Amino acid sequence: MSKISRLFKGGGSAAAKGRGAPSPQEALARLRETEEMLGKKQEYLETRIERELAAARLHGTRNKRAALQALKRKKRYEKQLSQIDGTLSTIEFQREALENSHTNTEVLKNMGYAAQAMKKVHENMDLNKIDDLMQDITEQQDVAQEISDAISNRAGFADEFDE
Repeated sequence: MSKISRLFKGGGSAAAKGRGAPSPQEALARLRETEEMLGKKQEYLETRIERELAAARLHGTRNKRAALQALKRKKRYEKQLSQIDGTLSTIEFQREALENSHTNTEVLKNMGYAAQAMKKVHENMDLNKIDDLMQDITEQQDVAQEISDAISNRAGFADEFDE
């Protein structure tokens, strides 16, 4: 089944229809396919516009009717091209919004995992025990400082000499 008929007839796999809403990856893939298809249509219309312009120049003043018909077709193609530009802009906006939503969902999910991990890490910790431990550490640091000060002071060698 062609891409266009899948888009307009709602084609696709039976599994996708039975599941309900598509996954973000599936929706992004379809939006990219649609962008690609519309891009190809843009290229086609641009070449058609160039051909009609060339045909209008070719007929010029010799065959005004053919030149006018070519210009009318060119104008019609330009209108279609303008509509495709608008559609592409809308699809691009929707794709970006979906990508951002998917990213936000993943970030939120990962933050939830981190919160659960932190909760698990902290479940074995008691604030009273931590406070006691910190006091013990402070006391031991004070003792170590006193020892360091005692060792670093001169052992009275300078006091023994009398000038």
